[in-house]
Amino acid sequence: MAKSFDIEESFKLLDDIVKKLESGNLPINEALKLYKDGVKLVEKCNVQMDKVEKEIIVLDED
Repeated sequence: MAKSFDIEESFKLLDDIVKKLESGNLPINEALKLYKDGVKLVEKCNVQMDKVEKEIIVLDED
């Protein structure tokens, strides 16, 4: 069974990624991997936020 997407956990992970990248103490290949992971998380968060927004609009119309 697939785990559901947790946007709050994703925000925490993004915060950790940003802190690590801002430290400047990472090898370039690790920094690039973290950056790519962050971009993927942002994309997933955007999709989830769009779904929630659509649900709110539907509920508001009722």
